[in-house]
Amino acid sequence: MEDFVKSANRFVKAHFGDRAQNLVPLAAGDWSQAYSFMLDGHAMVIRFGAHLDDFEKDRVMGTLSSDILPIPKVLEVGETEKGYFAVSERVTGKHLDELNGPELRRVLPQLLEAFYELQKLDLTNTKGVGLWRPDESGPSWGTELLYVAEPRDRLAGWREALDASPQEALIFDAGAERLRQLVPHLPEFRGIVHNDLLNRNVLVDEGKVTGVIDWGNAFYGDPLYDCALFHYWWPWFPKWQEIDLQEILDRHWDKNGGRPTQLEERLLCCLIHISLDHIAYSAFRQRTEDMRRHAKQLLTYIL
Repeated sequence: MEDFVKSANRFVKAHFGDRAQNLVPLAAGDWSQAYSFMLDGHAMVIRFGAHLDDFEKDRVMGTLSSDILPIPKVLEVGETEKGYFAVSERVTGKHLDELNGPELRRVLPQLLEAFYELQKLDLTNTKGVGLWRPDESGPSWGTELLYVAEPRDRLAGWREALDASPQEALIFDAGAERLRQLVPHLPEFRGIVHNDLLNRNVLVDEGKVTGVIDWGNAFYGDPLYDCALFHYWWPWFPKWQEIDLQEILDRHWDKNGGRPTQLEERLLCCLIHISLDHIAYSAFRQRTEDMRRHAKQLLTYIL
């Protein structure tokens, strides 16, 4: 870690000179490392990573910031000797993951409402569905879901790693087959999905969302996917078990025109896909216990 900090500090000093001060490491993600610093007296964040598209997506989404959905503005994206960097405004607050039950009960309806408003954007000048790129292209929604069982550049060798655990591999294949059976019956929806809200990517202060960051995993697709992620991860957060998530979702849907069409089928496909995606990711990262837990959770959706 110390070497990373020294390297980041050298880059910041070389790039910004005396305009930059007080570089401090922030929490690292699997795809990037972030640091806070002061630039011309303003609080900023600089991130370093290997994937330019992630930072470009943050830049696009920063232009869509609103009072209800605050998204930090990206001021600069560029190249380093070993990858890329992005500089953005810093927002402060407590991470959504860290909230206790009463705090989350207050904040979650706000977040749901913010993403509901996001879906009202005019996307007619964009094309495709699926994991989007800054050029706004992508495959169909059903095709994107089924890509979960295919080779992926970022997860090179994930299938071989999974095959080293035969039981989990069998469960994965059963889940993929169930998904293939279900996707032809899905309606086409095309909204913006963040796809990573529960990994320290939502900040909250005094009961209000202050920033939604890291849009690197965002895609065009069914907006219910973000709701499904809450369903999926809920059992992993013991401090939230006192909260009735379904009640909060039902209240949100009632406020906005009623329950979504084909709700059960759409949620089930999302939940199966989330399971498959995390089994593959855990295998790639060699996180065996997580892989087994995701496989066990997948069984609850396909049996």
